[in-house]
Amino acid sequence: MTLALTHLTLSHFRSHKRSEITCDPRPIAIHGPNGAGKTNILEAVSLFSPGRGIRRASAQDMTRRPEALGWKLTGLLQTQTNQHEVETWSDKGAARLVKLNSKAAPQTKLGELCRVIWLIPAMDRLWIEGAEGRRRFLDRTALSFFPDHAEAALTYEKTMRERNKLLKEQIRDAHWYKALEDQMANAATRIHANRQATVAHLTDAQAKTQTAFPIAELDLQHADGAMPESAGDFREAFAESRPRDIAAGRTLVGPHRADLYAAFTAKGVPAADCSTGEQKALLISLILANARALAEQIGTPPILLLDEVAAHLDANRRAALYDEITTLGAQAWMTGTEPNLFDALGPRGQYIEVTEDGGISDVTS
Repeated sequence: MTLALTHLTLSHFRSHKRSEITCDPRPIAIHGPNGAGKTNILEAVSLFSPGRGIRRASAQDMTRRPEALGWKLTGLLQTQTNQHEVETWSDKGAARLVKLNSKAAPQTKLGELCRVIWLIPAMDRLWIEGAEGRRRFLDRTALSFFPDHAEAALTYEKTMRERNKLLKEQIRDAHWYKALEDQMANAATRIHANRQATVAHLTDAQAKTQTAFPIAELDLQHADGAMPESAGDFREAFAESRPRDIAAGRTLVGPHRADLYAAFTAKGVPAADCSTGEQKALLISLILANARALAEQIGTPPILLLDEVAAHLDANRRAALYDEITTLGAQAWMTGTEPNLFDALGPRGQYIEVTEDGGISDVTS
């Protein structure tokens, strides 16, 4: 059975005062003018997974203005074995909460039930901007394979902030650093191993499938050369780097210095040097590879969120994308300004129109 969200209600969420969508596991084409509230629907679906969603926004930023009462999303999530009632909400900007089948649950539980991956226009510059965005992309992909990846990342970031505070204060006593570096080393080992496995999953998934999209050669790199592998190696690296780190006032070695390198395999050209269209096609290829690898790992494809994806593809590539999504069997939520962008999808999809009047979004199936 395909993983799918079969009912979604948005209450006071962004531009949606109250919108209700009933759908099935087929791809969903959402069309309407710019500013109507299409992407807000995708953001709502993204919150059925752990984290801050496709915009990485605060709970307060998601509430509808001017009421600012808070917001609530409810949905029926169909998994391989069951159907689950999911609620997530925020009261007046407070941290969002989750209920699963009427019982309070941590966000991590959503990660076990529902895998959601996305491609949004903000990612179009992934290959030409800073390494931070590529690390975020890689970590989000790793989280789809390893639900505990977020815990390791949070532990690492928290302990690194504490270590950086010591560095800025010019503390030189090794005893102050040891406990923090032990925690950092353990978390760094998990992060690095998960990232390496993620790159391997994506590479394998691309190699196994005939696709109309370009194959990406991937490599995990580090700003200072070779990345330590074991917890012991990381502990040693942190200890050796202390004098340099004290001088800099920050930690200069570790997984936060990693970068994801990609190249257009057929041309042997780094992704950063490819055309805008080729860079977009490489991203789509990796999203599809991620979905195929997950389908093989957990037995069902993830939910896909593809914002304005059709507008940047020619007619042949659009048709190829819809073919690959339907062959995969994924519920893909896609947006576009015009319904004709989805002509090649035809009866294989379901269609939703979003309009806006006076700052309030309206949804019509």
